[in-house]
Amino acid sequence: MILITVWWLQILGKDWQCKEAAQKFDGERLNLRKLNDLEVRKKYRVEISNTFAALENISDSEDINEAYKNIKENIKTSAKEGLGLPRLKQHKPRFDEECLGFLDQSKQTKMQWLQDPNQSNVDNLNNVRYEASRHFRTKRRNI
Repeated sequence: MILITVWWLQILGKDWQCKEAAQKFDGERLNLRKLNDLEVRKKYRVEISNTFAALENISDSEDINEAYKNIKENIKTSAKEGLGLPRLKQHKPRFDEECLGFLDQSKQTKMQWLQDPNQSNVDNLNNVRYEASRHFRTKRRNI
């Protein structure tokens, strides 16, 4: 049991900067940026140590799967309480009515080209696609 405690403390204490290793814990994201603060990190380690100290009192005759579930749940609750969940970024709206107009125009031009695949329709389609992609690009840069 102590070996598992040390292992989890190493993962969550030292290697916390590795996003792939600790960012997602059973599908739930944790606010790992809080671990940059030394006080939060010490508090979290103490919290995990106390949790595992309480788990050491469990009898050895307990099923290994049950013991694993208990350990996992205790780590998850400690992480949620100590670190919390991150705030999601508010994305700036890029796709507005003007963009929708460019997209509709592109679709209509493509339908015209499919019905009558001559050179003027090909040139028109290429021009409309160019203007639409240019508009989307500048919209993305300005926002």
